[in-house]
Amino acid sequence: MSTTPGNNLITDVEGLLVGNASDEKAKTGVTVLLCEKPSTASCHVMGGAPGSRDTDLLSPENTVGEVDALFLAGGSAFGIDAGSGAMAALKEMGRGFQVADQRIPIVPGAILFDMVNGGNKDWGNYPPHRELGHQAVRAAAEDFSLGSHGAGTGALVAGLKGGLGSASATLSGGGTIGALAAVNALGTPCIANSRHFWAAPFEQENEFGGLGLPHPFPPEARELKIKFREEIAAGTNTTIAVIATDIALTKAECKRLAIAAHDGFARALWPAHTPLDGDMVFAVSTGRKPPPGGLDHWIDLCALASSTMARAIARGIFEATPHENDIFPCWKSLWG
Repeated sequence: MSTTPGNNLITDVEGLLVGNASDEKAKTGVTVLLCEKPSTASCHVMGGAPGSRDTDLLSPENTVGEVDALFLAGGSAFGIDAGSGAMAALKEMGRGFQVADQRIPIVPGAILFDMVNGGNKDWGNYPPHRELGHQAVRAAAEDFSLGSHGAGTGALVAGLKGGLGSASATLSGGGTIGALAAVNALGTPCIANSRHFWAAPFEQENEFGGLGLPHPFPPEARELKIKFREEIAAGTNTTIAVIATDIALTKAECKRLAIAAHDGFARALWPAHTPLDGDMVFAVSTGRKPPPGGLDHWIDLCALASSTMARAIARGIFEATPHENDIFPCWKSLWG
């Protein structure tokens, strides 16, 4: 049904760039998905504790149909400021929705909680996220770093460092799909206490270790670790993500693609979409390829939205790296 193209990144989707900016001292950061041209977008929330900016305009019934960029940020509610910095950079570039003689850059985004992760949050009068948002736009390129970078800088999961992940796939019927995820989940990406990823059935080309599923499958895998609840205070909640394609989609179809991509959360994390996660997926269509060529092509696209998202989530954990004052180890330190 699919192959892995190019760099196995969301930027394999024609018309997209990604930029990261991090504050290592504070253990927080921002990732911006930059659309080379305004692109159709929508979003869907399934977590019980979301934090976002300008997402209502992405509803199919609302006026503005395209975005200039999207941001994913750490910092909890402080991270909303990343949108202001990203807008400032886009205004400098002459981008934005035309209103009379003014241009208003359209930059929705979402935040995750990384406030209790070993970083120094004594940042003075203002948090760093506005400047990080500006820097991330200016850093946007086809190639970008995964793991402990951008919005994944201070991310955590259940007992491990989280991170920024990405993956892509090419449909046999034409077109490319890509996923970008900042993984800071309450749940675990690993099966029981093993090094094996829940996303293993969808892995391509050993992108997160090639370990497959454990055998025999551990019966305790179905149990929820008590430490999930013990570590809630450490901020292990929320996965925020983007699913993107170069296939031309309407705003309503982008909404449906975002819904389908949430299945990737459930394939890669146990549990997902809890009352304490702010799980949100943005969907973007750059429209460089024709619309879906019939129902079969559309179903394939939605299925790949799920599997590609699951792969991106696992890669975010797999690529995380250790840093000073970490409160959890990274996957590679334990099993790499």
